[in-house]
Amino acid sequence: MSEHDANARFARETTVEPAAISRARTHALELGAAPISPVVGAEYAVLAASVAARSIVEIGTGAGVSGLWLLRGAPQAVLTTIDNEPEHLAAARQAFADAKIPAARARFITGRASDVLPRMNEASYDIVLVDADPENVIEYVEHGLRLARPGGLVLVPRVLAGGRVADPVQRDAVTSAYRSLVQETQESPAVLAALSTTGEGLLQLSRISA
Repeated sequence: MSEHDANARFARETTVEPAAISRARTHALELGAAPISPVVGAEYAVLAASVAARSIVEIGTGAGVSGLWLLRGAPQAVLTTIDNEPEHLAAARQAFADAKIPAARARFITGRASDVLPRMNEASYDIVLVDADPENVIEYVEHGLRLARPGGLVLVPRVLAGGRVADPVQRDAVTSAYRSLVQETQESPAVLAALSTTGEGLLQLSRISA
């Protein structure tokens, strides 16, 4: 086993997921909603806490796993979550209720993110999480950077695409989009960018004040 594999296994085995999130994960897997891993979820919580998030947008609700991790780190935040699958939104509502998240702390919007995001207020959110429609990831990140306040975060999980992004032979549309996103944000004067290889990978962008 390589050092990288050993480190990844250690991180997986030592990350403790709260029971309510674990139950939401089980339901997500039953729905085929592909929840993020606990190690990435724990990063969400720490990042939400670090910016003292009060207002969060989530693009791609799944069954509520990501939202619960974000609210774990930001217990006073209001989460606006967008998904075009009513079944996923219903599962997330139930997961939030099971976790005793007050109803006023979550807004559920059914619809396509490309239709909803243009109507949202710019520079108004502490965190924008982009985890839906990978073929549209660059468009969604552009919206996210518009919505995030200066110093706010745009987070993009799964950005390593299961190892395909690191393989130059892989040139399908989604892999190329993720690869371009990572490369362009590293060079952009508008953001601070960091790429975590934990779990499925997490691109972290902090919007720089104009």
